[in-house]
Amino acid sequence: MDLFLQQLVNGLVLGATYGLIALGYTMVYGIVQLINFAHGEIFMLGGFGALTTYLALPSGTPAGVALPLMLLGGMAVSVTVAVIMERFAYRPLRGAPRLAPLITALGVSIALQELIRNFYPRAKSARNFPQLVNPDRRFSLGGDVSISAPNLLTIVVAVIGMVALSTFVRRSRTGRAMQATAQDPDTARLMGIDTDRIIVTAFVLGAALAAVAGLAQGLRFGQVDFRMGFITGIKAFTAAVLGGIGNISGAVLGGFTLGLVEVMATQYAPEPFAGGAWKDAWAFVVLIVVLVFRPTGLLGERVAARA
Repeated sequence: MDLFLQQLVNGLVLGATYGLIALGYTMVYGIVQLINFAHGEIFMLGGFGALTTYLALPSGTPAGVALPLMLLGGMAVSVTVAVIMERFAYRPLRGAPRLAPLITALGVSIALQELIRNFYPRAKSARNFPQLVNPDRRFSLGGDVSISAPNLLTIVVAVIGMVALSTFVRRSRTGRAMQATAQDPDTARLMGIDTDRIIVTAFVLGAALAAVAGLAQGLRFGQVDFRMGFITGIKAFTAAVLGGIGNISGAVLGGFTLGLVEVMATQYAPEPFAGGAWKDAWAFVVLIVVLVFRPTGLLGERVAARA
């Protein structure tokens, strides 16, 4: 029983990372119906931005000072790249057929990977990440079940990110403008809403949350890698679709669900379909099954159709 509960905890930790990144997909797709496949690289850049900030700090900087500065540095890099990406890669294609921005997103994703691989010092292999949150410090959840400090931090920030973003969208003036733009951008523009600014805001919020996930990922594994964004980004998009793309709570729920499926299937699936080699396959099998029976996802948010 303790082994099952421990696997459950591990699945929730993995799902928290997916959920944080999925929030960015939800924000952007909900407003402009763009599948931004480069969002996984924004997550990766957040990790490298945090690492760069740490390397620039004086030796011996306390963790309580270094961590907030690393978070700000990661956010600055992710948000800057996301804004540039929106302005020069996606905005000119806003009225183009949907295939054009999709292919562009894949191109941007590969370009960002290659930029880090070729120009970031020693990035052709994984870079060590400072262990400012002690991975050996564990919190007991009863019996032999426990959770490490970096893993607990990942779950906490995912829940906080979901609540904060949901509150912002529901209660702030900008959030209500985002809802209006998502429902009918033409009418929103006629009502005086600067839809370009709203779309940029969606990219900024999604990038900031992806940077949080990038920092958490580095703290969990003790390294960052230029390849870490692609498959994680694909799974985060899967989580957003699974939960109901366009639904903030659904993105995090989808992330937790996907993480649990991966971990549990790896451990308990019948042979020869068990083990880490099958975890990606099981994740997408669950997505297919859910969409067959519930095409709008678990929480069923419907997004306004565009012409």
